[in-house]
Amino acid sequence: MSTSRQQWASRLASNHEQQPIAARRVIVFKGFAEDWVETPGARIFVRHGGDGFPIVLLHGHPRTSATWHRVAPTLMDAGFTVICPDLPGYGRSVIAHPASDHSSSSKRAMARSIRSAVETLGHTRFYLVGHDRGSYVALRLALDSPAAVARLALADCVPISEHLARADAAFATARWHWFFYAQPDKPERAIAADPLAWYGFDADTMGAENFAEVAEAVRRPEVIAGMLADYRAGLAIDRQHDEADRDRGKKLTMPVLALWSIRDDLEKLYGDPLAIWRAWADQVQGARIDSGHHMAEEAPTQLTGELERFFG
Repeated sequence: MSTSRQQWASRLASNHEQQPIAARRVIVFKGFAEDWVETPGARIFVRHGGDGFPIVLLHGHPRTSATWHRVAPTLMDAGFTVICPDLPGYGRSVIAHPASDHSSSSKRAMARSIRSAVETLGHTRFYLVGHDRGSYVALRLALDSPAAVARLALADCVPISEHLARADAAFATARWHWFFYAQPDKPERAIAADPLAWYGFDADTMGAENFAEVAEAVRRPEVIAGMLADYRAGLAIDRQHDEADRDRGKKLTMPVLALWSIRDDLEKLYGDPLAIWRAWADQVQGARIDSGHHMAEEAPTQLTGELERFFG
């Protein structure tokens, strides 16, 4: 083992041993390790397994990395190293110094933490997949660090600034929670009153272990606060970052795959999402997934097939 790999292994072992026994869950993905990785901005919980070119999978709201439990093992069996972090502020990933202006929950700050965690695991270049809120982190990582991202897949996503530029009555009706979550205090109280009722999780669709992990996470006040900070940053600093890139003509230079659920609202709001993505990417292709919003849980076979084809 090289010196750098020895140091990495030592750090991860130390992080794991620091966890109280009650915090160590049954591993959701067979054949995957679970570790905590220290980064300058956050302490990242990550599942990882395999021995091949790395794929990083970023989940959405209000999920954790467990949402990929029907996708990640198949990708590992196909020959990839698969890395599934909890986004900073979600699940078991803790933001080091939460900021009152939510800049520590900006997609730029989150992307830096994710990239740092992946580099600590020994990977400086990787494929990247993001869904929902994770797709905004993935987009920001690819825009800010294009040399690190060989290929990019974004699911149920157009840039935040593009959403807000089209924020008509239909958008406000479909995405009302964006604006509610940006309000002070009220969303914390509404969610905390009964988190499971608020989110309406379906254990049968999600899978028992995935459900148990997410249900435990959303009961914790610090996770509710972290998830809401993500949305509050979205309407402010994240939009500014997107608009600054668009004004400069900055585009994604790596191949991009846009995926969207046909039983969610992206097509209803915008028609063909590729019409939006062509302004942001030099090479973009798309695919429709026969699913509701949480495609990794509802249509894992189709989703995994599209990812395998795209990543080769």
